Amino acid sequence: MNQEVKTKKLINAPENIIAELIEGMVGAHPDMLRVEGSTGRAVVAVDGPRDGKVGIVVGGGSGHEPAFAGYVGRGLADAAAVGNVFASPSPSHIVEAARAVDGGVGVVMLYGNYTGDVLNFTMAAEELEQAGIAVRHVAVADDVASAPIERKSERRGIAGDFFVFKVAGAAADLGEPLARVEALAQAANEATRSMGVALSPCSLPQTGKPNFTIGDDEMEIGMGIHGEPGIRRQKLAPVDEVTDELVEAVLKELGLKAGERVAVLVNGLGATSQIELYLIFRRVKQRLDTLGIEIHASWVGEYATSLEMAGASVTLMKLDDTLQALLDHPCRTPALVVGAFEKTDSIATRSRKAVKVAESAAAVQEKPRDLLTEGDVTPAIFKAMMHTVGNEIIAEKNWLSELDGVIGDGDHGVTMEIGWKAVQSALEDSQDDETIEGICKRMAKAFLDAVGASSGPLYATAFLRAGTAVSHRLNLDGAGMAEWLSAACQGIRDRGRADPGDKTMIDAWVPAVEAGQKVAKDGGSALDVLVAARDGGEAGMKATAALESRRGRSAKLGERSVGHIDPGAASTYVTLRAMAAALQKALG
Repeated sequence: MNQEVKTKKLINAPENIIAELIEGMVGAHPDMLRVEGSTGRAVVAVDGPRDGKVGIVVGGGSGHEPAFAGYVGRGLADAAAVGNVFASPSPSHIVEAARAVDGGVGVVMLYGNYTGDVLNFTMAAEELEQAGIAVRHVAVADDVASAPIERKSERRGIAGDFFVFKVAGAAADLGEPLARVEALAQAANEATRSMGVALSPCSLPQTGKPNFTIGDDEMEIGMGIHGEPGIRRQKLAPVDEVTDELVEAVLKELGLKAGERVAVLVNGLGATSQIELYLIFRRVKQRLDTLGIEIHASWVGEYATSLEMAGASVTLMKLDDTLQALLDHPCRTPALVVGAFEKTDSIATRSRKAVKVAESAAAVQEKPRDLLTEGDVTPAIFKAMMHTVGNEIIAEKNWLSELDGVIGDGDHGVTMEIGWKAVQSALEDSQDDETIEGICKRMAKAFLDAVGASSGPLYATAFLRAGTAVSHRLNLDGAGMAEWLSAACQGIRDRGRADPGDKTMIDAWVPAVEAGQKVAKDGGSALDVLVAARDGGEAGMKATAALESRRGRSAKLGERSVGHIDPGAASTYVTLRAMAAALQKALG
């Protein structure tokens, strides 16, 4: 069976793969790249950032190399925030990248239109703006297969990043002001369309298992760069036929006419030969020549990959004089060199030093003078409960990733493991007299800094809200536990904007909270509340199988998401189950 196949990778310990990747990239290109900040995840251009210039920060998950750090250098991105494999960088990674490139006139952030990236870049922007740094965003959304034109704002970003990054980087390098750089990046986004096809799966380094299965004689039209299912699976067809379908979808939306100009990118997903890519380009050119559309510039190769996935995408950017000039502007990065800078071009050094944000060793909290002491759940027991949650999430990692592989990108279990290991480590550093509120603050920071992705902001917000809700309590009784659960759920809803029925973790959290509140209202203990919440969460999790996804990456599947349990709902149930079991054990 395909599920039993173990893939082969040339790696050391999977948990060190990102640090070693960055070390290798910077070591190979010391004239172009360096690392700034304490997280080690901000890759900065040696000769890009300067006073009076808009800073360009790109970022996203690893596994798409050369995106995103490969586009850091003079004339393109000033810095990249590097996330875990297939997971958004965290706000701390993004903030460090932005601070490193801030030239005093603002920063433009560019990233793919994915829930995790939007959440994390938004949280980072909030922190930067509080520090007085102006921030603008452009979420690349070029994949025509991921949503119909009337829901264009929901489309994901794939290889179109290449053109949007190039245009924005050139505009900033030429000294355009913040609003103009943002407008030009948005214009490039509007002028760019892509569509792809996948022939085989990829595998995460942490699991070594294919993240989806596909027949030896099959292909998937419209698949995303994380392995998200596309619009149709069919038998493998000749390259000209496949290319025609990809090009037709792109041409239809761009409305190109004879005499107009385009830039073309034929992008390999990681395991597709140059022969195949050039066969695709050959057909693209034939189609465009027939229509009288001029190819101004073209690139064929690997520019936005999906680990070792076999497949390719075709991207066209419709050009006007402005976009063409920015596309032609020189840049020098590890992944892309265009033209050459004049020897007389000089780079002004930054007078503003990159700021390293001090990290306190312990969570900062002001203890209320009088705390309610009723309840069985002491801070020590609560801490033990959270340790148990981490252990259970880690034990269920493969199951959670398998669920995510069916309707997402297959990394949910891995992401949750990374987050909860960070929480467990942070709890080891907590003080004996730390309150439950303080423990929650510590957990929120640890999870968010370690994970990013969509889970990072959602769980960090949940922990912070839950801790605040019980800040007046030393211990938790039934009512206090119900307050904690309710605040955590509301924090996730507020941050993620999901509602019951959307097929997300909320579909487990809401019935769990309702069941717990009912027991608490009847005078039940903290354990009674958790047992009820566990059972409500389990029922909610199972009910997600009948739902059609309306949020996140799986929303692109429509009816194809029916029949499968939502992985976020599953991890919610595991969390509640572990909390109840740990409390029951602690109370004997």
